[in-house]
Order: sequence, then C-alpha cells, then structure tokens
Amino acid sequence: MSEFATLENGRRVLLHEDRGFTIGWRSTGEPHSGGAPVNETRDTITQTVLTVVLPDDDECTEEHPWPWLAELARARGLDVTAEDLRGLPYEVVLTDAVTRWLAPPEAEVERD
Repeated sequence: MSEFATLENGRRVLLHEDRGFTIGWRSTGEPHSGGAPVNETRDTITQTVLTVVLPDDDECTEEHPWPWLAELARARGLDVTAEDLRGLPYEVVLTDAVTRWLAPPEAEVERD
C-alpha cells in the first residue's frame, strides 16, 4: 500500500509505501479457482486499507494523520500544510491487478 498526493497536473507524488496487509482464507473452505475469496469485495478491501492507514490510538481525534502526511509531502518538495490536506478528498484507489483479482471468474461456456 502507498499513500500519494495527486497534483493538479495529474502527477502523483508518493508520500510513503511502508504499510500493507495480507488476505487469506481457511483451508477448510470451498476449493478456490485462484481469484479473491468470495467474501472479499471492493468495499471490504477499501475498509481494510483505511484500517491500516488510519491512526491506531484512541487519543488521535483526526480522521487521518494529516500533520505526518504534510511532513512527508514537504520532504518531497510540496508546499502543503496539514490544513491544506484536510480540505482535499481522500480516496482509496485499487490497482488494476487488485480489480482483476476481485472480478468473478468468467463463466465457462458450454461447447457442442
């Protein structure tokens, strides 16, 4: 996983990519065709991503660690404050590979 800032010209500036998570399923479940587990959806992946990137402690009152993200952005040459970031949309973007992985397997076509 990574967090990035998207500039007005569409260029993405990577802030960090030091977090991640693993998805698994039980060996006692149904045989699987190699795609995503049946209970995994765009929504469940999005929620897992947010759980990983959001602050862990109960003392944090902010939705996101804006000061830390602003510090990372400034270290990469962006002139931005935590307040600036608070005013921008925060979006979870899944890669094409994850989107394909989540797609249901194509139905097999009967051939004569």
